[in-house]
Amino acid sequence: MEAQRWADGVVCPHCGGVDKCKRLEGAKHRPGLFQCGDCRKQFTVTVGTIFERSKVSLSKWMLATHLMASSKKGMSAHQLHRSIGVTYKTAWFMWHRIREAMREGVMSPMGGNGGVVEADETFIGKDPTSPKKEGARGWAHKMKVLSLVDRETGRARSIVVDDLKTSTVEPILRENIAKEATVHTDEAYHYRRIAADFAGHEFVRHSADEYVRGDVYTNTIEGFFSIFKRGMKGTYQHCGKQHLHRYLAEFDFRYSHRSALDVTDTMRAALIVKGAEGKRLTYRRLDSGLA
Repeated sequence: MEAQRWADGVVCPHCGGVDKCKRLEGAKHRPGLFQCGDCRKQFTVTVGTIFERSKVSLSKWMLATHLMASSKKGMSAHQLHRSIGVTYKTAWFMWHRIREAMREGVMSPMGGNGGVVEADETFIGKDPTSPKKEGARGWAHKMKVLSLVDRETGRARSIVVDDLKTSTVEPILRENIAKEATVHTDEAYHYRRIAADFAGHEFVRHSADEYVRGDVYTNTIEGFFSIFKRGMKGTYQHCGKQHLHRYLAEFDFRYSHRSALDVTDTMRAALIVKGAEGKRLTYRRLDSGLA
């Protein structure tokens, strides 16, 4: 973990000092303890990460990280608590911390090289915040997810949305897709005015049984949704809306760093450890849905 986080040298997480960080050795000090000569504070490599102040041993954290990185459709908290010998509550919290580390940091626009970005939406579970309306469609009461997939890089990005109005969808597309990209969607009404914002907009008419027209299709993102749905329904089974964005971060990360892109399980685990920095999450914030 020190090699991942401090590849260019030890950095004090308290003051940012790099020149006077000294490892404290001897029987009086626990392994991995450092002291900064500038601010005089002590620290370990876990300070400022999702592992900070955890009573779970770091070896179990690393094992859990590898299990998450090596599973295609996720692993339940019940199975984790049986596998590594922690309580279910601890396993559930560990999974959410690791999902936080999997969340994308700096989000650069997709399709920046002029490639194709597919956009589509899917529905899952029940949305407790959705108002009940008589005669509304079945998906109106479900949680709504808008996803993007960059065909060339293979990256996926998903956002939880409250509705699928044009005023909601268009700003998300403009923020996450480069202007030089071509966007492929279906014929849904909330995509009808986006052509002016990008190099091109092509769509297929699913209502007319059209799913492929040359290189115009949304099959790539449908494949992403199939993995996401199998994981959510088959492994996790239930997810509250306040936590859905972390489950999406998990499946986005795994899809964007899949084996087809020559990323191994070990490489994925190393990327999770690297992404753990600056994302500390407390149980109180997590349980209340504020984080």
